Amino acid sequence: MKRRLFWRFWEYTQLPAKLACLLPFLLALFYADYTYHQISPVPTVIFFLTMLPFELTVTALNNYMDSKADGAALPFQRPAAKRILIVLWAVAAVGAVLLVWLEGAVVFVLGGLCVLVGIIYSFGPAPLSRMPLGEIFSGVFEGFFIPFLVVYINAPAQSLLWADFQAPVLRLGFNLLNLFELAVLAVPAILGIAAIMLANNICDVDNDVKVRRYTLPYYIGTKNAIRLYAALYGLAYAAVIAAALLKVLPPYVLLTLPGLFVVFRNVRRFKAFQSKKETFPLSIMNLLVMLVPLILAAAAAAVFS
Repeated sequence: MKRRLFWRFWEYTQLPAKLACLLPFLLALFYADYTYHQISPVPTVIFFLTMLPFELTVTALNNYMDSKADGAALPFQRPAAKRILIVLWAVAAVGAVLLVWLEGAVVFVLGGLCVLVGIIYSFGPAPLSRMPLGEIFSGVFEGFFIPFLVVYINAPAQSLLWADFQAPVLRLGFNLLNLFELAVLAVPAILGIAAIMLANNICDVDNDVKVRRYTLPYYIGTKNAIRLYAALYGLAYAAVIAAALLKVLPPYVLLTLPGLFVVFRNVRRFKAFQSKKETFPLSIMNLLVMLVPLILAAAAAAVFS
């Protein structure tokens, strides 16, 4: 019985897709250790225990709202599915309050923005999931804001962004160089996550139109969407080269480049046949192929620096 419940929860929250938050988290954690030579364990653990249930909440809410719109079956009865949403949301909210109490206004504002986007992605009169915006929002908010917050809570004060409020004056400060280097590091995560969303929308485009969900492939066409899908990976590996040239990570990060051949082999397979069951998982594999070697390179840099 417990095993059956776990697999239903797995389906409802799409647990394997949480790699899209776990991998950027690990990449940023090792990068923070390498760059700033310090880790704050308590805020980092609290952030992780806030991030994961919130990510599960966003996915479950998306499935819950889709089932209302198109009549799709849920792994649980609707009352049980709603209770799961409430519990996940409550756990994330408690963690968020603790994190804001420890880290202050910047985490409150940026974390609040992430929460807002997570909610309106599926909920409201015009959900983002029914617009040609899903790739942008999922890529940026999972691929950049998660690394930003991980680095922010571990880096010394004024390393990225800071705020000083002395009524009635609010002063904001930015370390543009450090922000730029973090952005370069995050590009493979941003584009890899956007590619997962794009592959999902390509596979679902015909069914989505039937339920009045008009995603990016509907507007640009499947052929152009597949071209964009391939281009995202090319840009991601260009960012890896830039990370080495700009010394964001040590030069041996270039050893991750052979993964490009695996990724583009998977792109060719997806181009030949778009199937949610058979070829969509290749986009998740591509994220692993890109980010796991980067994480190992960042971990090595942290250990040996």
